[in-house]
Amino acid sequence: MELRQLEHFIAVAEELSFTRAARRLHMVQSGVSAAIRSLERELGCALFERTSQQVRLTGAGAALLPEARATLHAAQAAQDVVREAQDTLRGTVNVGAMASVEVVDLPALLGQLHARHPAIDVRLRLATTGSAGLAHALLSGDLDVAFLSLPEHKPAGIDARELATVPLLLVVSAAHPLAQRGEAALADLAGEPFVDFPPGYGNREVVDRAFAVAGVARRVALEVPDIDMGAALVRHGLGIAFLPAFAVARTPGLHVLDVLDVHGTTLRWSMHLGTSSARRPSSALRALLDLVDLHVIAL
Repeated sequence: MELRQLEHFIAVAEELSFTRAARRLHMVQSGVSAAIRSLERELGCALFERTSQQVRLTGAGAALLPEARATLHAAQAAQDVVREAQDTLRGTVNVGAMASVEVVDLPALLGQLHARHPAIDVRLRLATTGSAGLAHALLSGDLDVAFLSLPEHKPAGIDARELATVPLLLVVSAAHPLAQRGEAALADLAGEPFVDFPPGYGNREVVDRAFAVAGVARRVALEVPDIDMGAALVRHGLGIAFLPAFAVARTPGLHVLDVLDVHGTTLRWSMHLGTSSARRPSSALRALLDLVDLHVIAL
């Protein structure tokens, strides 16, 4: 069994497509198929169920997947030890973040890492499924580190450090009838159309939880994965929203209301730095982690 065979197996298992796996590995599909067939012969069992419509892991394939990932991580760790002894950091860091990170100057962080360690290859993935998707990718091994918002009870298997916490403010347009009032209870908002992030995003979870605790139903009319777009939609009267304070401060035409019934506390959204607690960080990942605090933005 060769490491490259395991790399090919992991690619097919994650993509559930030989075509996409070949594209990801920069190979022809026949080469990937041949590698999987060779691995299956060595193991004496099928790892995938193949039909004209889909590719699925067999029970044996599902059992092999975490061990294959662990083996590749162990091999990477062995390479890191040698490279550290040679004073040259190499390797790959898979970074995940939301499209609007805000709390961290991500381009500056990655730029400094490249300037210090040009042999480190950074692969950046911007989330399309919010913090929930980033957390899943961390747990599966697709990502090495992620900038994400986590719930109060963090998922098992993730080490997380809070980078910043920001108040969520209830905002309406200046022309909205509620703008004449300085405050509102959650019950007053039951019939209002809300602008919010899609499910899976941390700020959406905070607001959903507050309404659930209060026993108030709300209607999310518009879902957008961009803070500034959400603020603009509110400003133009298309709904109301709970937005991070920094977005409110830079968007004219918004009116902030005090919220009466959230148990005397302010709704808050937090950004975390997450890594896997099941895998030892590579030297390349540690080099990135050492620079994060230098690029946290004071909001």
